[in-house]
Amino acid sequence: MRQLFAPGADALLRLALLTGAACLAALPVVGAGLVRSSYVTGVGVAPAQPVPFSHKHHSGELKIDCRYCHTTVETQATAGLPPTHTCMTCHTQIWSGSEMLEPVRASYAKDQPLVWTRLNKLPGYVYYNHSVHVTNGIGCSTCHGAVTDMQLTYRANAFEMSFCLDCHRNPEKYVRPKDQILDMSWSPPANQAEIGPELVRQYRIRGGERLTECGICHR
Repeated sequence: MRQLFAPGADALLRLALLTGAACLAALPVVGAGLVRSSYVTGVGVAPAQPVPFSHKHHSGELKIDCRYCHTTVETQATAGLPPTHTCMTCHTQIWSGSEMLEPVRASYAKDQPLVWTRLNKLPGYVYYNHSVHVTNGIGCSTCHGAVTDMQLTYRANAFEMSFCLDCHRNPEKYVRPKDQILDMSWSPPANQAEIGPELVRQYRIRGGERLTECGICHR
């Protein structure tokens, strides 16, 4: 009688079953890795912009104060983007004929704002107020990274819920003196465990359960 299956069929079936089981087990790991990858989060990726603006040159080398362009960061929920005439206060005199700055000149001449690719956009159901954080000891670099070192600006953090909750639960780990809010190279000093709680008291920050209530961020 002719044999229906080859001698190695049983081994091949076992191998196929094991391979399938391994693939199923790996799916959650692969999925978690994909969700946290720069492809999804955009972290570390500098998207194309209408003009290749360099924070490293303007803020880092020329020492232009962040608030010169982001004028509402201390007073409103949004930090604000500079209108074209802010750029032209310098660039009518400096690099006024640069080909790279042609979109800026065209924007100014036509009175049409440049359309920048936004880097840090939270979902519509999340409320965030820049002024509350900046005026209460949370520096720009805590969220946005060392912007003064960025030749082309990229997203430094994914801003997942856990990122915000870690700070809300333990603000003493992140608060800094107000004269260092704009210092992009700031890192917690060796005695942060001592000065952090004191700054929290000075700023009258209510941490713990109060700052982790849903209504603080979801309104």
